[in-house]
Amino acid sequence: MLVIEGIPTLSDNYAWLLTCGETGTIAVVDAAELEPVLDRTGGRLDFILNTHHHNDHVGANLALKEATGCTIIGPSYDADRIPGIDRTVSEGDLVTIGTSKAEIFFTPGHTRGHIAFWFAQDDALFCGDTLFSLGCGRLFEGTPQQMWESLKRFRDLPARTRVYCAHEYTASNARFALSIDGENAALQQRAAEITQRRAQDLPTVPSRLGEEVLANPFLRADDPALAERLGLAGRSPVDVFAEIRRQKDNYR
Repeated sequence: MLVIEGIPTLSDNYAWLLTCGETGTIAVVDAAELEPVLDRTGGRLDFILNTHHHNDHVGANLALKEATGCTIIGPSYDADRIPGIDRTVSEGDLVTIGTSKAEIFFTPGHTRGHIAFWFAQDDALFCGDTLFSLGCGRLFEGTPQQMWESLKRFRDLPARTRVYCAHEYTASNARFALSIDGENAALQQRAAEITQRRAQDLPTVPSRLGEEVLANPFLRADDPALAERLGLAGRSPVDVFAEIRRQKDNYR
């Protein structure tokens, strides 16, 4: 099993440190800064796993590679925008970290070449900025249809799956979710837990996928009750998703 630890970077990012308990292999997912990673690893690093090209996910690639000689693995769909990339991966490929294997999902929407890493035996999903706890990423390069299909890929995974997203956005996501789905009991409970954790300056991620399916409005765009609350009864899930995303983009 992998030992997984969060490394806070920048103002609200998480890089995720993966250590194989059997082999000692070390990987980091989406490192924005050099020093926090090297401080945690003692200067060692075998792999960087990149989900997409944004600088708050790849900003430390070249410095970490120079310092450690690590191998950088990222999306083939966006290889020209991943600094220092050594190995490209695509939908269905496998990445091995020690004794654990990750399946690659192609999840466009936030960016055109976004991928996710699913370690089935470790119940761990590294989804970058596609899925957040109670939210999802903005559509900078993709379409509502693409993002909805990407999110449905995640929704079909086991409920016990831990969602290792890349940002501490959960408190603001909860406030927005309550504004459009305030009668949702699962959301109310999750929001209360989030408020308590943030009051203690504790992280809110990873969450469990089962919690997200019940409480995250972006995963519930095909719920007729939510569509009706948004005044979109009978409209397609893509239309409902697009409206939720539009409202979130303008939420203050």
